[in-house]
Amino acid sequence: MKALVYVLALCASLANALTSVFQRLGVEDAPADATLRLSLLSYAVRRRVWLLGFTLMIVSFVMQAVALHFGRLSEVQPILTTELVFLAAILSIWFGFRLGRREWFGSLAVTAGLAGFLYFAHPEYGMIPPPLWRWAIAGAACAAAIAGTIALALRGPRWWRAAMFGTSAAISYAFTAACTKVVSDYAADDWTQLYRHWQTYALAFFGALAVFLTQNAMHAGPIVASQSTLVLVDPLASILIGVGLFGDNLQTSGAHGPLEALSLLVAFAGAFVLAHSPLISGLRAGGEYSESLSAKARSRSATVPHTS
Repeated sequence: MKALVYVLALCASLANALTSVFQRLGVEDAPADATLRLSLLSYAVRRRVWLLGFTLMIVSFVMQAVALHFGRLSEVQPILTTELVFLAAILSIWFGFRLGRREWFGSLAVTAGLAGFLYFAHPEYGMIPPPLWRWAIAGAACAAAIAGTIALALRGPRWWRAAMFGTSAAISYAFTAACTKVVSDYAADDWTQLYRHWQTYALAFFGALAVFLTQNAMHAGPIVASQSTLVLVDPLASILIGVGLFGDNLQTSGAHGPLEALSLLVAFAGAFVLAHSPLISGLRAGGEYSESLSAKARSRSATVPHTS
């Protein structure tokens, strides 16, 4: 069962990476004045490649929900950081971008760090479902952290504002994942009764809030600032929620504790390096690499033989 959880989480990460590519292709030629307007969405939904990315985003959510149903929050969410590794691989293998030392180091560090953390921590099941008082504490802590980082994002330089909005979005994603885990269990028992559980509505609210805050993070400042906090804070917050809310048991006796902390540090360092890679940040920010993405895609399509 653990292997199934890992495979589903990795597939969700791959789907997320493909979503980033397809949705970027979908809005590549959108009018410049469509930024942060509904006209951008109306333009995107008329592009098949964007709709393909949107479909993959839904597929990713379903696979993540199934992984959370069978696995622990503290092991599924950290695996999702491999999205950056898959994204670098897709840009290299499919579109022909050259990977430099930064991309190779980041990818190897993320992979090795996550493998080390999962091996040394060996998360065990906690309580399902958690009691209401644990939900109250976790929800209040996340809400306070989200509100605090939003307040901090209202002032300061652009990189600071982007980082703070990214942090608030990451915490929202982490709490959304916690709700998703419980809702997936309810759905497995009787999906027609989901409306009876408050976690269903919390999932919708915090999910929408996470998307909204992510857009603000992208708009507030440099993409590397928002992307770094999104990539790093989400798994860390998820581990804390997994331990505090669900009672996930991480092995910390003897050398396990320092080794899993070191493994997480290596994984986070790799994710940080990848998030600052011109290849990754350029794609998501619409920079030089993003501008040539459509050209490479059209060139690749032109070389594919058509059969009658």
